[in-house]
Amino acid sequence: MTIETSGTTEAIKTLCIDDVPANRKRGGDVRTLLSPGTVGSTAGFLGTVRLLPGEVVTEHLHPYSEEFLFCVEGEITLRLDGQDRPVRAREGVMIPIGVRHRVMQEGTEPAFLVFFLGPLAPEPHLGHVDTEPYPEGSTA
Repeated sequence: MTIETSGTTEAIKTLCIDDVPANRKRGGDVRTLLSPGTVGSTAGFLGTVRLLPGEVVTEHLHPYSEEFLFCVEGEITLRLDGQDRPVRAREGVMIPIGVRHRVMQEGTEPAFLVFFLGPLAPEPHLGHVDTEPYPEGSTA
């Protein structure tokens, strides 16, 4: 698909979840689908998380971005600054800038979530602060 913008033609990319590799460093199957690196976005990025029973995404925070987390399938426990809350399919949560958060799949069924973060940090390495060690055996 293309769009005409100010006399120039600019390609708009469509990506499939299978087009980007899984990042398992922080736990689960995390895929950053639409980002500055994949589509040239300038305002934020969107991705997915798939968690099997017993999996977690380790605690972290975003010093520049709000995170919008939507549970598509399953149910997870979301820990926000040490407080646990269930998030079920068809529910969304906005995680404010600087709030520590951890995603846990404590149930018996897989969970699938979509996330969006914005605005972008001034530099990619400043956008994510880990607050606990990575899970044992995790891979990037």
